[in-house]
Amino acid sequence: MPATRLPVTASLIPHSNSRRASLVQHRPQALPRQANAVSAPPAPMDVERSQAKTDSLPVEHLPHPKNDPDSIEQDVLSKVSYTIGADPKALTTKQTYRGLAWTVRERLIDSFNKTQEYWKSKDPKFVYYLSAEFLMGRSLTNAVYNLGLEGEYGEAIRKLGYSLEDLQDQEQNASLGNGGLGRLAACFMDSIATTDLPGWGYGIRYKYGMFKQGLDKGFQSMAPDIWLSAGNPWEVYRPELAYRIGFYGEVKDGKWIPAESVNAVAYDNPIPGFGTNNVTNLRLFESQPVNEFNLDFFNEGNFDEATQEKRRAEDISAVLYPNDATDYGRELRLKQQVFFVSAAIQDVIARFKEQHSDFNELPNKAVFTMNDTHPTIAVAELMRLLIDQEGLDWDNAWAITTKTLAFTNHTVMPEALEKWPVKVMTKLLPRHMEIISKIDSIWKGSLADRVKAQIEAEPKAEAKAAASEESSLVPEDTEAGEDPVDAALAKYGIICENPWEKGVKLVNMAFMAVIGSKSTNGVAAIHSDIIKHTIFKDFYEIYPEKFQNKTNGVTPRRWLAYCNPGLRELITKTLGSNEWIKHLEKLSGLKQHAEDKELQAQWRAVKQENKQRLAKYIKANVGVDVPTNAMFDVQIKRIHEYKRQHLNMFSIINRYLEIKAASPEERKKFVPRVCVFGGKAASAYYMAKKMIRLVTAVGEVVNNDQEVGDLLKVVFLPDYNVSLAEVIIPAAELSHHISTAGTEGSGTSNMKFQMNGCLILGTMDGANVEIAQEIGKENMFVFGVDAEDVPRLREERKDFKDYDPRWVKVMDSLLAGQFGDAEYFQDLVDNVNDMTKSNDWFLLANDFADYLRAQKDVDELYKDQDEWTRRSILYTASSGFFSSDRCIDDYAREIWEVEPVAVPSS
Repeated sequence: MPATRLPVTASLIPHSNSRRASLVQHRPQALPRQANAVSAPPAPMDVERSQAKTDSLPVEHLPHPKNDPDSIEQDVLSKVSYTIGADPKALTTKQTYRGLAWTVRERLIDSFNKTQEYWKSKDPKFVYYLSAEFLMGRSLTNAVYNLGLEGEYGEAIRKLGYSLEDLQDQEQNASLGNGGLGRLAACFMDSIATTDLPGWGYGIRYKYGMFKQGLDKGFQSMAPDIWLSAGNPWEVYRPELAYRIGFYGEVKDGKWIPAESVNAVAYDNPIPGFGTNNVTNLRLFESQPVNEFNLDFFNEGNFDEATQEKRRAEDISAVLYPNDATDYGRELRLKQQVFFVSAAIQDVIARFKEQHSDFNELPNKAVFTMNDTHPTIAVAELMRLLIDQEGLDWDNAWAITTKTLAFTNHTVMPEALEKWPVKVMTKLLPRHMEIISKIDSIWKGSLADRVKAQIEAEPKAEAKAAASEESSLVPEDTEAGEDPVDAALAKYGIICENPWEKGVKLVNMAFMAVIGSKSTNGVAAIHSDIIKHTIFKDFYEIYPEKFQNKTNGVTPRRWLAYCNPGLRELITKTLGSNEWIKHLEKLSGLKQHAEDKELQAQWRAVKQENKQRLAKYIKANVGVDVPTNAMFDVQIKRIHEYKRQHLNMFSIINRYLEIKAASPEERKKFVPRVCVFGGKAASAYYMAKKMIRLVTAVGEVVNNDQEVGDLLKVVFLPDYNVSLAEVIIPAAELSHHISTAGTEGSGTSNMKFQMNGCLILGTMDGANVEIAQEIGKENMFVFGVDAEDVPRLREERKDFKDYDPRWVKVMDSLLAGQFGDAEYFQDLVDNVNDMTKSNDWFLLANDFADYLRAQKDVDELYKDQDEWTRRSILYTASSGFFSSDRCIDDYAREIWEVEPVAVPSS
């Protein structure tokens, strides 16, 4: 659909080309002018961006804010008076935070404008990161530190009677993501800026996030996360940047006529790099109605219909991952995906066209990374825009598309790959469905000769085929009369049969992404190997050169330097500089000090201070007193059966039963533990919600058992988010990363814990494998079956008889109601214990005994605090490889082909 282009009036508007989009207009204003929601009719797609004249000075003549403490203090007071309208002589903490945030925003905008103007002059290639989630967390401390102004701001704020830490607690977490996928995207934005890469992120500005999690009598409760109620000083509203997005309707004579349309209106979020002048951008889109209010309906008394279009439009950017248990919910999820992807691609094309006319140049000026399957509609959408709006022929558009898109896969489980019913796709996106069908037909047609030759060769290689896992290329369920070539081609199809509902066709979005992009990468070495030989096996055999590995990383700024200031100072003192914050490999210098008793003592002191901070948080938020001389044992991540929080809970129940059975003298030998859980269960995920209730139910019993006392505490911290992680991770001494081998893509929380010197108890899954390579497997607590054995063990699980006696006791205790409602936990137990009712797909029973063996090893080592601390130091010292800076550099060189463009100092 065409883009609505309204007059440009703000300094941050990216009046740029696709070669390096500048966010600076020729005659910008210092700050963006606010406006009402877009409601203008669409302009033709090929209209150039408006270049409204303003009376403001060119950016180089604007006064830049001064950065000495006195100037910052006065600037804060000025913002409090004139931006917020408060009395500077009677400030609240909240008002002071808001004034402070607006001063930081101005400095961000100043650096942001310089960056975009410089990039525009150099016209380099950009990377555009498409992601349904960006879990950014709070921005204040990160922005101040990345701008290199922590000393100046710290002194200025002290003059006002506060600290930066006091004020950052007033900031709401940006609710733009849920788990590792969104946090990875946020880390990547930090590293793109820090490594000077020209790049932007694109996503959705969710009004209510996923949900605000609470506990109601131990059960997960959900409420809207109204994080924008007090405004967001870190974003710049762009009402003049709006793109028309269409849905439903019909295709006539090759032209799509949508029956429903919305405007995607932009909000920019400047992202500063560390140790650089570069500030990049996260552009988020809000869905707004084309026509906000129907006065005729209202005057006729049809009040609901008068605002129906507004409500339906706002639904699109209301909630992250709306419940898809209903038809409307499923359509809404698909709407969200095409909404932000189309807006992003339209935005890039509009910027590209400002200075370029030949679309064959697009792959030299832009590369889109599709972060998991949510943005993979980009394949069909880019084709649609190039053909329908820009007039390119099919072959040319396809050549451009397959050079401009790149796909990052985050899962190894086939059921997690998005597959949209053809019926839904045809209804909501009829033109896209036509394009997808044509891609599918051409793709399978290109393989027909290859498949036919393989089928004809099968009889000649009968012995070899018999020894193969797949003895025939032709599926066993090929129906009589069906062309064997067509049957064999089905496994390559984007459009496929629903295996659970005969006659229902699905669109496999991941398959389309592999076919329609220049590369496909996994996110850990084991994960990338698995996808090549399982879910994408047939594609890997055809395009082995397309497949790569890019092991994830996390930013060491937020996840070590800023969240753990005590450890930051100790590391810097030990290494003699803070260069490690940008060059994390320099942490390896700690290895030579790992056995230094004085450093070990200081290291433990930092950990103890962090434990006390977490204990204070636990008391304030869930009312449980936890001992800080106990081991802090943590599992924080999205609640899911494959992540196996219930396996952890079964081991805790076993520990509780053993403590209860022990004599007073024997209890003295137990290592005290505080077991901390956090994470959200998706709104429609029945079993995940039961897993949360299992944690709280056991906690209610254990925490109030006077016989157990401080030997064991179990707490679930609700509404897990970035800021809570910044409190938990520095305090953690043991962390659990215990997914069934072969199910986790990578994991990134394991990297955050490692950086902070927290020892890992885990399976050889995801990035745990590479962490073990870096620190030495002997320094981890490894347990569980290997990934290559999982398929066989799943087949054999129904006949598994070797239940550990401790497993039986745990199951019996739950079914006897020792931890509350036995009936409620019945199906949770049956799911892993009764193979007449389920299949224990994630092999909890198989791994339980070995998990307890590893837990015993943990206890024994914790008694030797010098050795525990030595390993803790080695964990931090060996974390250099897991910096997102390294990961982004790998992407830039090996997939994106984007070069750094550093903004020079003025």
